Amino acid sequence: MISTRRHRVIFLALCCVLTIMAPTAFAQDSSQAARSSAVREDETNLDTQLYLILATNRETEDGRIPVALDAVMKRLHEALTFKHYSLAGTFVNRVRNNGRLDVSWVGGPFVVPANSMTSNPSFSQFTALVKLSADQGGLEVVRMNDFRFGSRVPIVTAPANATTASTTGMVLPAVNYEAIGLRTDISMREGVPVIAGTLHMGPSGDAIVVVVAARRSGN
Repeated sequence: MISTRRHRVIFLALCCVLTIMAPTAFAQDSSQAARSSAVREDETNLDTQLYLILATNRETEDGRIPVALDAVMKRLHEALTFKHYSLAGTFVNRVRNNGRLDVSWVGGPFVVPANSMTSNPSFSQFTALVKLSADQGGLEVVRMNDFRFGSRVPIVTAPANATTASTTGMVLPAVNYEAIGLRTDISMREGVPVIAGTLHMGPSGDAIVVVVAARRSGN
C-alpha cells in the first residue's frame, strides 16, 4: 500500500514538472523558429530593373519596348503629349533584402551631341535601399527608400580661348558639370513596373522617363 502511494506521489510530481517545462520549451521553440525565419528573410535576394525611356516629339520611329512595360506605356500615352517613345537603357541588378543598391556608369541617357563644343562624357548613378514590406492592407510590396537616379552632365560655360589650351596644343572650352536627377521614396507590387519620375533634357524638348521594378530572385 505504501509502495502504491509512493508511485502516485512520484507520478504527480513528474506531471507537475512536465507542466511547468512545456510552456518554456514551447516558447524556446517559437523563439528559435522566429530567429530562423528572420535569418531566411535576411538572405532573400531581389532582382531590380531600371528602365530609361526616351520620350520625344521629333520625327523618329518608336523603338522596341519590352512587353513587361505595356501597362506603363499605356499610362504614358494617356498622361503625356510626346509622340514617340524608345528604350534608352535597361539595367538589371541584384540586391539582398533590406540592402542598399548603388550603381554608376559613364554615358547615357544624357548623351553629348556630336556637334557640341565638348566631348566630355556624362556620368549617371542609381541608388536605393530595397526592402520587402507590407502595405496598410497587409499586402506585400517592395519599397525603394531614398531612391535616387541622376546624372552629371557637361555644360559649356565659356567658349574656347587661348588661356584654356591643353598640353596637346588644343584650345578647349570651359566646362562645368551640373547634377540633374530625382529623389523619392517609392513602393510597388512585386514584379510590377512603376514610373518613378520624368526628367526633361533641355532645348531638345525630349524627356527621360524613369521606370523601376523588383521581384524575388529565382535562385
